[in-house]
Amino acid sequence: MNPSLKLLLLCLLTIEITIIPNLIANLCLIVGSLILLIINHINYKKLCYFTIVPLSACISVFFTIYFYAPGHNLTYALTLISRIYAFALSGAYFATSTDNYTLVKSLEQNAHLPSKFAYGSLAAFNLLPKIYEEVKRIRIAGQMRGLFLSFWSTKLYFKAIISAMTWADSLSQGMASHGYREEKSRSVIISILVTKKDWLLFFSILLLFQPILFIFHI
Repeated sequence: MNPSLKLLLLCLLTIEITIIPNLIANLCLIVGSLILLIINHINYKKLCYFTIVPLSACISVFFTIYFYAPGHNLTYALTLISRIYAFALSGAYFATSTDNYTLVKSLEQNAHLPSKFAYGSLAAFNLLPKIYEEVKRIRIAGQMRGLFLSFWSTKLYFKAIISAMTWADSLSQGMASHGYREEKSRSVIISILVTKKDWLLFFSILLLFQPILFIFHI
C-alpha cells in the first residue's frame, strides 16, 4: 500500500479504538498486526521486543483498573491493555514495513507536504545514528576525565546541543551546495503513485473494521 495511505489508515484505526472502547476490535487489530509482521519476515528478537516493552505499562494499567478502580471491571481493564498492544504492534508493523525515504517522498508527492519539511525530516532520520554516536562519544570523553554523565544529566544534553548546532550549519551548506532552494519547485526522479489497488485496499480494511468496532462488543 502507498505509504501515505498506510499512515492515514493507521491513524484512523487507532483514533477509532481510542474513542470507542471495544475489546474485540483491539484484538482484531493486534492479530492483524502480528500476521502482517510475520508475513514481512520480522526478526523474532524484534517481535519479542515489541511484545515485551509494553508489558510493564499493561501490568500497571490492569492492576490500577481491576484492583483499585471502582467496580473492578475486568472487561474494561482488558480493553485498555489490549489498546496499548494494538498501538504498539500496529506502529511496529508500520515502522518495519515502511522505508523512511519512501514515506517522506510519498508525503511530499501525494499529501503535498512542503519540501522544507520533507527534506528536514529526511535530515533528522539520517542524523539519528550520528546523534547516538555523538552522545556515546561525549559520555566516554567525560568518563576519561572522571565525570559520569548519566542519561538525565544536563551537561550531556548541553554538549549534544552544541554539536547539533554545528551539524545544522553543515547541513544547510550541504543542501545549498546540492542546489536545494526552499522557494523553488523540485523535480521528481522517482514518482510514488497512489494506485486503484491502494485505494481499494484502504477502503476495504476501513469498511471491514467498522462493523467490528460498532456492532460486536463484549
